Amino acid sequence: MAITLQETWDKTFKKSEKVDHRKVTFKNRYGIELAADLYKPKGANERLAAIAVCGPFGAVKEQASGLYAQTMAERGFLTLAFDPSFTGESGGFPRYMASPDINTEDFQAAVDYLCTSPEADPERVGIIGICGWGGLAINAAALDTRIKATVSSTMYDMTRVNANGYFDGENSEQARHEKKVALNAQRTKDFASGSYALGGGVVDPLPDDAPFFVKDYHDYYKTARGYHPRSLNSNGGWNVIGCMSFMNMPILKYSNEIRSAVLLIHGEKAHSRYFSRDAFANMTDGNPCPENKELLIIPGAVHTDLYDRLDIIPFDKIESFFKTYLK
Repeated sequence: MAITLQETWDKTFKKSEKVDHRKVTFKNRYGIELAADLYKPKGANERLAAIAVCGPFGAVKEQASGLYAQTMAERGFLTLAFDPSFTGESGGFPRYMASPDINTEDFQAAVDYLCTSPEADPERVGIIGICGWGGLAINAAALDTRIKATVSSTMYDMTRVNANGYFDGENSEQARHEKKVALNAQRTKDFASGSYALGGGVVDPLPDDAPFFVKDYHDYYKTARGYHPRSLNSNGGWNVIGCMSFMNMPILKYSNEIRSAVLLIHGEKAHSRYFSRDAFANMTDGNPCPENKELLIIPGAVHTDLYDRLDIIPFDKIESFFKTYLK
C-alpha cells in the first residue's frame, strides 16, 4: 500500500530548535515500507553515532519514541524514530497487526537504514525500545550483531503478557486454551466478514474500579498529554487477533547470548517492573559478557513516567551509556 507522510509538525511534544528534522522511509525485508522521523543535531557534518527508536507498543513515532529521538539528537546523536509495520504512517496490510518476527525485523530494517546512511557511522549504531518495544529491542540485539548498544525503557515482554496475562494471572494451560478458543473463533468471524474487529484502545471513560495501571495509561493516551489520532492505544486499538502469534513466541529466550551492551530502565512503582527484573536475570544468566549489562530502577516512577516526563527519564544516564558503548 502507498503511504502518506504528514509533513507538518504533529507531535505530542514541542519541536526543538537544536536539531534538524525530516521524514524518511525505508523497507524491511518483507517489502513493507516504514515511515520514520530523522533527527540530526544542527550543524553536524560528520558521520554520527546513530540510534533507532520505537515504542511504546500501540503508540506512534509522534509520541514517546519521537521525544526520545529528538532529545538524544539534542545530545549529539543521529536518531531515527519509526512507526512499526501495519501502524501509524508505515505500510503493511491488513492494518493494526503485530508480529514478534516482523516487528523485530522492523528494528533490523532501521539498523539497515542507519548502517547505509552517509550521515551515520555504521560501527556506532544503537537502539532504544520503549514499553513493548523494549522487549523487541532486546530480541533484535540478540539477533543483530551490528547493534552495539541497546536501551529498553519501561519494558514489556509482549510474548509473556499475551501468553500469561497481566501479572501472569492467566498462567495455566486451561487459561491459555480458553484464550486460544476465543481468538480462533474471532478469526472465523473476521474471515467470514472480510474485515478485522478492533480490540479497543485504552478504556474511556474510566470505570470507577479501574486498576492503577489502566488509569496510568488513560492519563497518557486519552488526554492532551499523549493523545495522537494515529495512535492505536489512543483510539480503537489493535485487531482482536492482532497479537495472537505472540502467545507462542518467547522473544527473550536467547537474551543471555547478547554480547553488546544493554541498559534496562524501569520505574520503581511501575506495574510492569517485573518484566525488566526477570529479563535482566535471564540476560545475565550464563552471558559471556555480563559486565556491560545494567538494570536501573528509577525511584518513585510509574510506567508512563518513562514515556514523556523529562524530569524523570534519565537522559543523562542514557547519553553516557551510548557515548561509552558507541565510540
